Amino acid sequence: MAENGTRPVVGVVAESRPGERRVAMVPKLVGRLAQRGLRVLLEPGAGAGAQLADEAYVEAGAEVGDAWSADVVLKVAPPTPDEVAKLKPGTVLIGFLDPRGNPAGVEALEKAGVKAFAVEAVPRISRAQAMDALSSQSSVAGYRAVLLAAEKLPRFFPMLTTAAGTVPPAKVLVLGAGVAGLQALATAKRLGAQTTGYDVRPEVGEQVRSLGAKFLDLGIEAVGEGGYARELTEQERTEQQRRLTEAITRFDVVVTTALVPGRKAPTLVTVDAVKGMPAGGVVVDLAGETGGNCELSKPGEDVVAFDVTISAPLNLPAGMPGHASELYARNVTELLELLVTAEGELALDFSDEVVAGACVAGREGSAS
Repeated sequence: MAENGTRPVVGVVAESRPGERRVAMVPKLVGRLAQRGLRVLLEPGAGAGAQLADEAYVEAGAEVGDAWSADVVLKVAPPTPDEVAKLKPGTVLIGFLDPRGNPAGVEALEKAGVKAFAVEAVPRISRAQAMDALSSQSSVAGYRAVLLAAEKLPRFFPMLTTAAGTVPPAKVLVLGAGVAGLQALATAKRLGAQTTGYDVRPEVGEQVRSLGAKFLDLGIEAVGEGGYARELTEQERTEQQRRLTEAITRFDVVVTTALVPGRKAPTLVTVDAVKGMPAGGVVVDLAGETGGNCELSKPGEDVVAFDVTISAPLNLPAGMPGHASELYARNVTELLELLVTAEGELALDFSDEVVAGACVAGREGSAS
């Protein structure tokens, strides 16, 4: 922690993950941190991937230097073993740390004496909505997924009436009506497609319809905890799959967004479903990193089968680093401000359910 009489230093580090262009803090929020008594130290070039020059940070009040030595280090992707070694004991780390999928990484942070806060572990309660990085980045992913589908579909999305005749709109099905799914539906609608959404949680049907889309009701419910769908029973999965496979064959584009935290993504689009889709159809699978919702998906690749393109892009938010970084930085700032007193001192209050829920390493012995 910062020594007595000095302001805590917040380090903004460069991301080393291949293809990661986001940055955990943007210049327009540096002043907000300064108002809370925090100094911002930028690793040279940390914002380059998001077209944010070091000079923009300096003009906003940041300094350039060894950001890894800061009292608080802000990241996007989980740190590598080499990066963990750069963190001094007692450092507060905030970022996407994948505590369920990467327990070894969390254990390494614990051994290093780092007080780690995973943004994906922030409790999904009303007062923590501004800290919900999963939602902000999922919104970017849903938007980008539909643009990707529109690019790969060899037909128009909107209905067009020309002297040569009328072209009907593309039919788009979005599986999963969470943040990513709803953004995908809204984007497809703006592009003029005929949209339909599906989710095993019937209560989201109203949200789907509010976006001008139809709701595909297969008659199977799976309401779970924390806003996620629960895992279906074997019998439910079999019946869901039969009904869903039949429905999928009626659509030109299918965007899948179904995830169960800490588990392999459920299979929703079978080989038979792909086989039955119209020639030239497109499947965009946003669950590729956890196994994929489509049986034919290959993470990070495009596959063509039965004249249908199956795309499983990885880390879509990194493809729109400007706004993705801005949204993420706001989430991180909100969480960081919860860890800082009005006088600008770090104070980790584990009686606060948000602080306690987000902390995945270093809780023992933390100051409160």
